Amino acid sequence: MNPIVDGSLAPGLRAPATGSLELVCPAGSLPALKAAVDHGADCVYLGFRDATNARNFAGLNFDEAAINTGIRYAHDRGRKVFVALNTYPQAASPEVWRSAVDRAAQSGVDAVILADPGLMLYAVKHYPDLRLHLSVQGSATNYEALNFYYQHFGIARAVLPRVLSLTQVEQVLEKTSVEIEVFGFGSLCVMVEGRCALSSYVTGEAPNTNGVCSPPKAVRWQETPQGRESRLNGVLIDRYSDGENAGYPTLCKGRFDVGDEKNYYAIEEPTSLNTLALLPQLMKMGVRAIKIEGRQRSPAYVAQVTKVWREAIDSCRDNPHRYSAKPAWMNDLDKVAEGQQHTLGAYHRPWK
Repeated sequence: MNPIVDGSLAPGLRAPATGSLELVCPAGSLPALKAAVDHGADCVYLGFRDATNARNFAGLNFDEAAINTGIRYAHDRGRKVFVALNTYPQAASPEVWRSAVDRAAQSGVDAVILADPGLMLYAVKHYPDLRLHLSVQGSATNYEALNFYYQHFGIARAVLPRVLSLTQVEQVLEKTSVEIEVFGFGSLCVMVEGRCALSSYVTGEAPNTNGVCSPPKAVRWQETPQGRESRLNGVLIDRYSDGENAGYPTLCKGRFDVGDEKNYYAIEEPTSLNTLALLPQLMKMGVRAIKIEGRQRSPAYVAQVTKVWREAIDSCRDNPHRYSAKPAWMNDLDKVAEGQQHTLGAYHRPWK
């Protein structure tokens, strides 16, 4: 059912924002896409069922029929669809990535999210009207890099890596005409995206080439007298006591013994980025879009997070001087956060 009936929304559905800040939400499946749209996302982003996207998990992503249905569902409701082709083409099979650009362009998506300059050049030559966004996997952390991509490939938007402080984001915005999209909520990554090869030292596969930093085939769980153990390719990543929440094992979020410090999160804690409190500053700076991480998460997660962020963005847009992050919003987001806790990440604190 189209939600717009006689110029008004059907009951139970949320309208997108009319202001300048877009809410960009994840869709790992068709139900997740519909959940995002129905709860107020301005845009959804998704990937194909192959290594061309960085969430290449079995059971996720879109085949041709699903993406056509999803695009139609979103466009009928005035929303946008972006396709993430954010891994790097391999020398033995570049045609896989080029074919993905072809499929995305021919399906009528609103933009493709790319990381590889060669793939951008292919898109520019064959689909000059296709809108290009620079992926966070492109690892552009300064305005010179963004302007380079704009001058050579005409990118319209860039997603900034989650390693910049709020001041650094502002400095980038001051010196580029490229639209800036920042992560607002979801899994926190302390690596410079696009340059992380950490998991490949254990699994032999990296997110930048194979689309997932901890491939399911390498993941093993084992009950031991010391507790539940998680391993990657046989390497012990973490051990959990009875009743302790066990996260999906990745090297960066494992607990290790380092020097005199024992069994602690040496690289990154399992917590979620949550920037609700920073919305007024982000809007004032001129950030164009807030990105929600989580294409590997459930439709229920997408619905919950989208609903909260829609309310928050609308509240901040309508009355920025009196805006504050409501405790109820924070509580709802913490329920679906990693470790049920949140942080402002690099935006607001130094890394250890």
